[in-house]
Amino acid sequence: MMRRVTTLFLAVLSLAAAARAADEADRLRALFDREWELRLEEDPLFATSVGRHEWNDRLPTMAIEDVVRRHLIWGGLSDQLEAIDPQALGDSDRVNAEILRRQLEDRMLDYRFGGFRMPINADSGFHTYLARLPRQVPLRTVADYERYIARLNAMPRYFDQQISLMRGGISLGITVPRVTLEGYETTIASHVVDDVEQSVFWQPFASLPASVPAAEHARLRQAGADAVRDGAVSAYASFLRFWRDEYLPAARTTLGASDLPQGREYYRYLIRHFTTLDLSPEEIHRIGSAEVERIRGEMEAVIEEVGFDGGFAEFLEFLRTDPRFYAETPEALLKEAAWIAKRMDAKLPALFKTLPRLPYGVEPVPAHLAPKYTTGRYVSAPLGSTEPGLYWVNTYDLRSRPLYNLEALTLHEAVPGHHLQIALNRELEDLPDFRRFSYISAFGEGWGLYAEYLGLEAGFYTDPYSNFGRLTYEMWRACRLVVDTGLHAMGWTREQAMDLLAGNTALPLHEVRTEVDRYISWPGQALAYKLGELKIRELRRRAAEALGTRFDVREFHDAVLANGSVPLPILEQSIERFIDERRPAG
Repeated sequence: MMRRVTTLFLAVLSLAAAARAADEADRLRALFDREWELRLEEDPLFATSVGRHEWNDRLPTMAIEDVVRRHLIWGGLSDQLEAIDPQALGDSDRVNAEILRRQLEDRMLDYRFGGFRMPINADSGFHTYLARLPRQVPLRTVADYERYIARLNAMPRYFDQQISLMRGGISLGITVPRVTLEGYETTIASHVVDDVEQSVFWQPFASLPASVPAAEHARLRQAGADAVRDGAVSAYASFLRFWRDEYLPAARTTLGASDLPQGREYYRYLIRHFTTLDLSPEEIHRIGSAEVERIRGEMEAVIEEVGFDGGFAEFLEFLRTDPRFYAETPEALLKEAAWIAKRMDAKLPALFKTLPRLPYGVEPVPAHLAPKYTTGRYVSAPLGSTEPGLYWVNTYDLRSRPLYNLEALTLHEAVPGHHLQIALNRELEDLPDFRRFSYISAFGEGWGLYAEYLGLEAGFYTDPYSNFGRLTYEMWRACRLVVDTGLHAMGWTREQAMDLLAGNTALPLHEVRTEVDRYISWPGQALAYKLGELKIRELRRRAAEALGTRFDVREFHDAVLANGSVPLPILEQSIERFIDERRPAG
């Protein structure tokens, strides 16, 4: 009798626990939905990028009262999340909850430290993103065009609000360092045109699609011309005046994040935000220094292999100056990049079981960005659009775009790097939407650098100069650990940072300058690459050693990418489960 009572009691407890778990899971998923819808409504540009178009006639509201209001919203959602018992959740829901917790915490910390008062860095900003609007929105119907026109007309208000935040940043000492901003005004001034038909924002009106009735063409073109002139061009002209008259003269003369208000604490937050790890600047500096020493040895071996008569510095000078290593025209550089990308496409089935459906294209970095922009970048396609993913190659100043780096660059930005990873992430329809469209730098950039390494297994870098380019790119990311922490925590000068990068890599000197300025103006982001790659390679070694002949690199890669973009500690837990599921019994 007692046994039956005990059994019944345990069954009741089990049912109660199951009911509580279901209730907590329902509460969590409802919270996911609330956060997602609020985020889309608060950021119409982000909504457009994920294929939600009901706010395509709007731009975000960036008045200080709106910034404060959003801070309170995220804080309230964070409190609701904390009230959900993680022990009552399943494994996947616990991971989702932890990632959302981190995201909400990061938004609140950015507010606390005033990061919203610096909506630009040395190569891009809120205004450069807007220049892609003509390719980001659907433009097939009269209503589509009217929404696009409304957005152009909203630009003066949006720019004025951003200017007000930046003006507040000046008064608080929260600005981008002035030394990094030389030449930056090109990204603004190129949009201040006398002829609206020379504006990138006019492009959708130059040739309206057949789906728009011909009777509407003249009206839409006139309204479009007015909106380009009085909306877009006027907004950029206002920003340019502010830039020249107020911001640039008042931008701070210090370099490091530690020189900002609450600077040291701010930099520690940025380290955790971009790396997802609890590491000190000193620990990261030591890791970077050790990697620099290791990679330098491999680079020296390549110099010996080619029989170069001279030292390391002379070899770098040879690479930077010999015409054989540089394309003669932008078209030649783009064709070479496309050829490398297509060769890698053919190798993907040997490395992955799961491949994305979305294709990608190769295009030059837009002219209004190119002079201060990085050497290449991946640009994801708005969900539901007719756009592909884009691998941008910078064709500005061809003497600073060496061919020996191009294999590594292409594998990082296109496949098997960012395009493959981001496109697959968006196809993970079993994830909550906030996860499908999350980009965690340590995971994404770590994967990009790991993708460069995969080129060795795929038969790339057979030319020793290209292999030196691969090592240059790996050294570049190792130097970032030293440079970023040096600049933002250890009082390094801009010259120290450039000397380290120029003296240990074959990067062209123009790129050395633009990259160092990027690290100065975007603290912490540069740490993500090497720390993420080191973790992925460590997990691969661990899996290969544990599984022996059962290890399948295609299954490992699918396991790394199967859960989307995740913090590195969560990735480690995921791969440990992958190993346990395949470990030989006994």
